[in-house]
Amino acid sequence: MTSPNPGVPPHSAAAPNSEPSSDPDAMMMPSGGSTAALRRAVRFGALGLVALAVIGVAVSGLVAGLPGVWGALLGAGIGGGFVLITAVTVLATAKLPPLTAAAVLLGSWLLKMAVALIALGLLSPLDFYSRTSLAIVMVGALILVLGSETWGVLGSKMLYVEPNTRGGAGVAGEPSSSDTKE
Repeated sequence: MTSPNPGVPPHSAAAPNSEPSSDPDAMMMPSGGSTAALRRAVRFGALGLVALAVIGVAVSGLVAGLPGVWGALLGAGIGGGFVLITAVTVLATAKLPPLTAAAVLLGSWLLKMAVALIALGLLSPLDFYSRTSLAIVMVGALILVLGSETWGVLGSKMLYVEPNTRGGAGVAGEPSSSDTKE
């Protein structure tokens, strides 16, 4: 399959004569490379959480019996879910304008805090779980998931510049010198 425009691959959505966007929100939106790093971070965080949950359940079960198992499961769910929900929300809002993404992130953070406080408040009078197992695994989940997400992002290969459709390279979202009119 050949392209009607020389120098532009057939699968490219941008034509060589297209003008750069004057919308500041559109210029600040991340490219596909940043969402790849976020997807990798969520994957690493989820894998780390599963590993911690398995180890936490095994150790807590040996030390505290069935209440230890329940405490470890609750701790992994509350602690790991708290961090993973943030990463998934960032991934879901990656293509939105910055102001909209910030509003969604703030709203999801407030909702997450309320749900976590309500869950811990409802669990407080109950005694079917080990509070020590819950606390240790929850703190471990927070640290491990955040660390593995960070490792996932830092280990990603991302361009600091994006190739220009006209053949040059420029900073992502900024027009190159060939795009400016004199």
